[in-house]
Amino acid sequence: MQKPILEVKNLVHTYGAGTPFERSAVNGMDFAIEEGSFVGIIGHTGSGKSTLIQHLNGLLKPTSGEVLLDGENIWKNPREIRKIRFQVGIVFQYPEYQLFEETVYKDIAFGPTNMGKTGEELDACIRNAAKIVGLTPDLLEKSPFELSGGQKRRVALAGVLAMEPRVLVLDEPTAGLDPAGRDNLLANIRDYHRNQGATVILVSHSMEEIAQNVDRILVLKDANVLMDGTPEQVFACAEALTQAGLDVPQVTRVAMALHAKGLPIDPAVYTVEALERQLLVLRGEGASC
Repeated sequence: MQKPILEVKNLVHTYGAGTPFERSAVNGMDFAIEEGSFVGIIGHTGSGKSTLIQHLNGLLKPTSGEVLLDGENIWKNPREIRKIRFQVGIVFQYPEYQLFEETVYKDIAFGPTNMGKTGEELDACIRNAAKIVGLTPDLLEKSPFELSGGQKRRVALAGVLAMEPRVLVLDEPTAGLDPAGRDNLLANIRDYHRNQGATVILVSHSMEEIAQNVDRILVLKDANVLMDGTPEQVFACAEALTQAGLDVPQVTRVAMALHAKGLPIDPAVYTVEALERQLLVLRGEGASC
């Protein structure tokens, strides 16, 4: 088993403590994330997703509990918290609204420049990050505001990748993109995970995105971890997901309906390819479907 790169231990974050508006957005969360894994986080609005991920690189400080990076509390030395943010990079929802430089090149350069990189090292980081996300060299000298929505999203992602974080956290990275832009961006992220061996955490409301990309899912409900398991384990609990205000992938609903009609189909199937294989087996056995 891989060692955990991130650990969340009894994490609590309370907003408005001591006031009539006191509310715990994260309440006693415990989990570990192994190095090189691809983890999905899902949960209904208000479940604690956004508050949780802001603790992973110290944008928020816990009310109690701790976050460990390589076994050390990230708040051990508060003056060093900036370095944690270089190692755990977060791409927030609609990151293109945070672009501000004159050119794409300068925007991507912002993070690694603040890390102290210069000259050829800086240039290599910028161009490699641009290549990873599918930005062609001719786009680097354009204004980011001349680009399409999908291209802007890639620029924002490249700006985080240029810092070469060990953990990449993506908060609804495909929100607002058309289907082609969504599929292309997710393919870039999968390639990055596979080729770089990086740890990736994907926060998404889309069950299809989660099902097709991650190897482990954390389900949040009411500021706690409701479920933690493989996609097969999580999507097999359709009723519990529904009660948490969530859904299952469309293909899982189809598999559940076929199973309910008496066909020997695994109701926890969560990809089209897996369902297709089971249907082909049935057809080969002479079953009618």
